[in-house]
Amino acid sequence: MTDSLSTKTCTPCQGGIPPLTPEEANHYLAQTEGWQLFEGGTLITREYTFDDFRESMDFVQKVGELAEHEGHHPDVSFGWGYANISLQTKKIKGLHENDFIMAVKINGFLNAN
Repeated sequence: MTDSLSTKTCTPCQGGIPPLTPEEANHYLAQTEGWQLFEGGTLITREYTFDDFRESMDFVQKVGELAEHEGHHPDVSFGWGYANISLQTKKIKGLHENDFIMAVKINGFLNAN
């Protein structure tokens, strides 16, 4: 767990493995600025804010393209000036390293502008 999450890629999750423990999730969370644990540590979420609808929509488009590339898909809602992103590995009903890899890469879009 010492490698930078931003350099990793998501691995296919077939289920049948345990979700991260709260301690493991908190270790990864420390690397994902702005994200928070919810639902008993089985989900991470973050709200991003923007100046207008176009910026929100452009951001969500980038998130969608990343999700397709990584094969790991978040739940997304957005509107004028905001985007809410939630991540959870549904096959294990909890968190996996993949969720945190995606969170770090999504955060990277803010630094790329």
